[in-house]
Formats: sequence, C-alpha cells, structure tokens
Amino acid sequence: MEEQSVNTRKLAAEKAVEYVKQGMIVGLGTGSTAYWAIQLLGSRVKQGLEIKSLATSTQSELMAHELGIPIITFAETDHLDITIDGADETDESLNLIKGGGGALLREKIVGSATEFYIIIADESKLVNHLGSFPLPVEVVQFGSELSFRKLQTLGCSPRLRLTNNKPFVTDNGHFIFDCACGYILEPDLLHQQLINIPGVVETGLFLNMADIVILGNKDGGTRIIRKQAT
Repeated sequence: MEEQSVNTRKLAAEKAVEYVKQGMIVGLGTGSTAYWAIQLLGSRVKQGLEIKSLATSTQSELMAHELGIPIITFAETDHLDITIDGADETDESLNLIKGGGGALLREKIVGSATEFYIIIADESKLVNHLGSFPLPVEVVQFGSELSFRKLQTLGCSPRLRLTNNKPFVTDNGHFIFDCACGYILEPDLLHQQLINIPGVVETGLFLNMADIVILGNKDGGTRIIRKQAT
C-alpha cells in the first residue's frame, strides 16, 4: 500500500514539473509529496534547466542545495512564478488542509506570493468535506496553554504535536496544535475564528489559493482539478 502511495505521489509530481519553464522562480514545498517534485526538478537542472527556487522549509532548502537547485530569498524577489506543494486534504473546490509536515506558515507565505500554485497529492487526499485530517494550527510558545484552551472553546480538540516525546518546534520557533474539528463545513469562518485567537500565528486552512490540484491515481494516470472561474 505504501509503495502504491509513493508511486501515485510521484505521478502527480511528474505532471506538475511539466509546468516549470526556463528562467522561472519556483516555490519548493515540504513533505513526502513535495519531495518528489524537488527530486525531479533537480534532475532537470542537471539536464540544463535554469531556475531559481525559494524553499518553504530548511529541510527542502537543504535538499535543493544537494541537488544543485539555486536558492534565493524574499530579499531578492517579491513573487514566484510557480509553487509545487502537497496537501493533507483537498476538496473539489480546492480548499486545502496543509501543515502535516510542520511548515504551514512558510508554505502559506510562499503560496500567497505565487502566480500559479500547484498542489500535488495521491487520490486518497480528495475528500467531500475537510476535517478528517486534524487541522494544524501554529501558535507562539508563550501562552500556548491559553491558546490551547481557546481552541477548545471553538469545539476543536487540540493536541500538542510531539517529536520524541517533546513538543515539535517549527522552523519559526513555534508549536503546532493538531485540532480534531470534525467536518469543516464553513472553512472561511473557522479560519477567521482561529486566526483571531491571540497567539495563533497561522492555520492549516489554505482557502482560495491553489490554481490546480494534480492527483496521482493508482491506475497510473493523473487527474487535474482546476480553480473555477469567478
């Protein structure tokens, strides 16, 4: 099953990197699916593709360095042509839950500066309603106990993310609460309620950001869901 999931994620990544053209500035996502996109871009760079990239995590930045992909920062640009990243859940309207890899704040910053935002995933990530995957919420360490209690008042069941029995700390020095909220029928409202809690830095609800979602299928193909014109 895991091998099949890896193959479907790689299929989605292969389709996504086709959108990357010479001279582009490319946002590099974080996580097991974005890993494949970075690897494939590294291969294309070795073959002569000239791009610059901006990473959403130290993990992805290190990988890019190892593969010879040039890295820049926001001191050198105010926009990206394309970002390729994964998602923990997506619905047909391209609402997303992200943050399972712990990089949601940087991912949202990069995504918001991107002209064409591509999400890649295997087909199991497509859901009717967001919420089966616990919603990551990034909070500052100071007063995190208070943030925890306020999250509870919204009907969520927060759980401090741990690594080796110690609090997981993001690249930004923050904690993450993984919140079991049940089906999220009004994601815009929930995001606003969460972001209004003092100490909450960002939520894993990525709404009206993705331009396309590419899903790898177990039959060896891909499905592309596009943002609906408004």
